[in-house]
Amino acid sequence: MHLPRHLTPSNLLSLYRTRTMAAAPPPSRPIKILMIHGFTQSGPNFHAKTRALEKNLQKAFPAGITLSYPTAPIRLAHADIPFPTAAPEAKENGDAEEPDAWAWWKRKGDAEPYAYEGLELGLETLARVLKDEGPFDGVIGFSQGGAMAAMVAALLEPERRKAFEKLYPEGGISYPQSFEADTGYMEETIHAPLKFAVSYSGFAARDVDLYRGFYEPKIKTPMLHFIGTLDTVVEESRSLALVERCEQSEDRVVYHPGGHFLTTQKTYVAALVGFIKEVLHKADNGEQKEESVEDMDVPF
Repeated sequence: MHLPRHLTPSNLLSLYRTRTMAAAPPPSRPIKILMIHGFTQSGPNFHAKTRALEKNLQKAFPAGITLSYPTAPIRLAHADIPFPTAAPEAKENGDAEEPDAWAWWKRKGDAEPYAYEGLELGLETLARVLKDEGPFDGVIGFSQGGAMAAMVAALLEPERRKAFEKLYPEGGISYPQSFEADTGYMEETIHAPLKFAVSYSGFAARDVDLYRGFYEPKIKTPMLHFIGTLDTVVEESRSLALVERCEQSEDRVVYHPGGHFLTTQKTYVAALVGFIKEVLHKADNGEQKEESVEDMDVPF
């Protein structure tokens, strides 16, 4: 795909220019966002890493904002972690202490395409959070959590279950039962469609056939994508594969000059805040016009 010139990494640092449009105001009501951590993290760990972001969002949304940080259900052993970690501490009985590292799924197989072992358990955990702690306005995810944020947003869209049912005979997975509402109506889900989704260093599932239901048709929920130009963990091509599976994708990509982390630099927090304000303003006022990075009141 070809990204708009003003969003390419080569001229990232010369993007700043003044907007002539008025900024969308923050909503006059409290908002709630589901925060999905990455592979090897936990809810409390992700919360600690995003304290600065949380403070900035609290300032930007004075009517109130709640960030919910669940922990994934799959605990990882040291052997599951493909990068160096601290040496495990020994328990009193001599056994090694398991790391405080969790995942929404584990990759299965030694070659592409990979299957996601435990994905249904990860989705079930998030479905329970949506039911017990919702309603949520949107979702923000990092790395594996960014991939999961896109999946959750897709699952809550109208007609998505029909897409899964259509693709199931062709080798796709079935629509997750945990997202089906207990109302007896086939098309109802456990939660209303999300108003927005945000991915930091996220990616699309590589086994296109198995997980096509998440991406075909393209994800309609407005989704903003942050990509680090120095990210060596999730390659740019993998993040762009997710971008391509979302509608209005080319206008919702922001590069930052960093690696594999959720950036909290002022410029990029402003991009996030501008996106959320625009989406919620349109949703709360019944406006249908699609927003883009070009339309936001942010400094690029």
